[in-house]
Amino acid sequence: MIAPEYPGRCRLASRGRMKEGSLGRLASPDPSDPGAWPRSEHQRQCGVWGGEPPQTSFSAPAARLRRAAGFRTPALYSQKGSPSMTSSPLRTDVVVIGAGPVGLSAVFQCGMLRLRCHVVDALDGPGGQLTALYPEKPIYDIPGFAAIPAGELIERLLDQAQPFAPTYHFSQLVTGLERLEGTPALWRVTTNKGLVLEAAAVIVAAGAGAFGPNRPPLAHLEAFEGTSVFYSVSRREAFRGQRVVIAGGGDSAVDWALSLSEVAERVMVVHRRPKFRCAPESAARLEALAAEGRLDLVIPYQLKALEGAEGRLEAVVVADLDDQEKRLEAQVLLAFFGLATDLGAMAEWGLGIERFAVPVTQETCQTRLPGVYAIGDVATYPGKRKLILMGFAEAATAAHNAFADCRPGEALHFEHSTTSGVPRL
Repeated sequence: MIAPEYPGRCRLASRGRMKEGSLGRLASPDPSDPGAWPRSEHQRQCGVWGGEPPQTSFSAPAARLRRAAGFRTPALYSQKGSPSMTSSPLRTDVVVIGAGPVGLSAVFQCGMLRLRCHVVDALDGPGGQLTALYPEKPIYDIPGFAAIPAGELIERLLDQAQPFAPTYHFSQLVTGLERLEGTPALWRVTTNKGLVLEAAAVIVAAGAGAFGPNRPPLAHLEAFEGTSVFYSVSRREAFRGQRVVIAGGGDSAVDWALSLSEVAERVMVVHRRPKFRCAPESAARLEALAAEGRLDLVIPYQLKALEGAEGRLEAVVVADLDDQEKRLEAQVLLAFFGLATDLGAMAEWGLGIERFAVPVTQETCQTRLPGVYAIGDVATYPGKRKLILMGFAEAATAAHNAFADCRPGEALHFEHSTTSGVPRL
């Protein structure tokens, strides 16, 4: 099986085999692994995994995001049965934990200081929640863009980091962080697949940590997951002409109801109460579409059962507070009940986690551990705002302070990029 090529110098590593060439390669999935490939054509169209979902993620990025990261084919990986990555440590300047927008920005900022990076992420591709949950949704507060789709932002960040040839390790959870004394002192980072990295600095850009969906308590739910039941949308066109039930009352449920009403045969929104927890403008649009007969508001109802066979949904049964049932004919159920997040092993690293966040010194973004930095949503300090924009600034701050850890005794002469250009590593 030929490994998909990456259009550039970036090297991508996964499942224990990293192939390198003039373009760099991503190792192909093991064809014997039942979780490595989508199980059906419908899954491939929807951009979701096949087999049993990884424990740390529940949705694959959109196809164009995979192309940007070197996925020429659906490179989806199971967390089960993965061999040990390596028995000997891989040495680098900086280990970045998290390949979301802030983590990718940190790779670029480190590269501008001639620091090499390895990047580890629990998901099976880059982008974090932006690609896993809403690659087609616009973001309005990125400087220089009136609006930019979340997926396109990740593409651009990957392109920006590409000249510095970072090595990506996807579908891996960081399980250990150990201090190695020496000159310079190093940090040893280990993953659940046996990968061992050693670096003078570690930048934690883990967002909310590993995340997965809050699944509704329905009998035989697993039989429909990945074929008829989904927890995110990568491509709305995959649902064109279908009858779709959307369960939930938050922004994701309402936003996708508005969007899919333009392409689906019918959209039915199930919520346990008449009031939605979303932007007032979105709620008003939803009610207007319902008044026009362009979608159905099934309220106040809750999910009760699924009907179908062999993973193909035929109907969703809902019930009101008096247990009066209603049968909704549908081919798809989109369940938007929020995320269950977990910082995992980070809680044991001595970072002093408070309220699911890592306290840092704002001037340096350093944690209580020397040479370990935290940026983005996982970091906290007085006045912190969880914005991608602030994460970008924190990435620059962490990179410049990590330089002293990686190059002790070497002076860092600050230069604007218009003067320095893009350095070669």
